[in-house]
This record gives sequence, C-alpha cells and structure tokens, in this order.
Amino acid sequence: MGASEPITVSRACEVIEIPSGIRATLPAGAVVRILQHLGSGFTVATDHGYMYRVDAKDTDALGLSSAATAQELAVREGAFSEQMVWDQLKTVYDPEIPADIYELGLIYKIDIADDRSVKIDMSLTSPNCPSAQELPIMVENAVTSVAGVRDAKVEVVWDPPWDPSRMSDEARLVLNMW
Repeated sequence: MGASEPITVSRACEVIEIPSGIRATLPAGAVVRILQHLGSGFTVATDHGYMYRVDAKDTDALGLSSAATAQELAVREGAFSEQMVWDQLKTVYDPEIPADIYELGLIYKIDIADDRSVKIDMSLTSPNCPSAQELPIMVENAVTSVAGVRDAKVEVVWDPPWDPSRMSDEARLVLNMW
C-alpha cells in the first residue's frame, strides 16, 4: 500500500513511535499519511519522517470509521473468554512484516489468572528485531482492550528460539516462504 493523501489529525491521540516503542501524543492539527493498515490499527508517517502506530480506538482522529474499529468496540462489549484474547492477538502485526504475530508463531503461552490478569510469553523473530520495544507494548494494548481483562503483562522469551517452522501456512503464503 502506498502512502495516503495527507490527513490532518482532528484531535490529539496516543500513538506508539516506530521502531522505538515509545508512547507519544500526536497533536490535533498534525499532518500524517497512512502507510499501512494491518490488524486493528494504522501505521502513519509525518512530513518530518517520524512513523507512529495509531490504534483502532483512535482512528476517528484520522477521520476514519473502519471495520477494525467496530470490531474492537464489539469485543469490549462482549463477555470475556480466552478465545477473545487469542482473537485480539491476531490483530497485532509486526510493523515490518505483513503477517500477524499469531500466524508468525510469536505467541508461546497465555496464562489467565482467576482475576483475569493475563500473562503472555512471546518471542521475536530475532534478538535484533527493530520492533523489539514496540511489539510487546502493542500486544499488551491489544490484550487489555478485551472486555474483562484486568491487566496484561508481556514477557519476551528466547527459549525455545523462534524459527520459521513456527509460522502458519497462511504466514508462509503471505511471506512467500514455501
């Protein structure tokens, strides 16, 4: 997808800087271009070259009403289940790879406590992954958006090391790795 026409942000919204993973606020009046729409959010770039992840809850600030936004709102209104956590994880994409983290096989384990605190063990495709700071934050944000989740903690683990055999057939197809 090429960059969109310039969009003026209608209200301040929380964003995550790419690739640092630092939370920031994009002010009202900022001009951005959408670079990609993956999962429940958008990657945007400013005219100064900064890239940010805008979550679905803030797509209205971009003047958009997306199916992803509607889906996220429906998730917030429903009853809690572990499947909802898995479904929400499928909306998180590595900003540099057009496949979600579930299909990439990056989620190793989910533990849900009785108080609905969620602990996730995940890996990255490489210890030098440029999105190493950002992805765990994106996962945490996605999981805490599920109705009934009290909080979420994400731990990046390296044992066992990730390798391409963990990817689904869908991810292999998207990445042309047959």
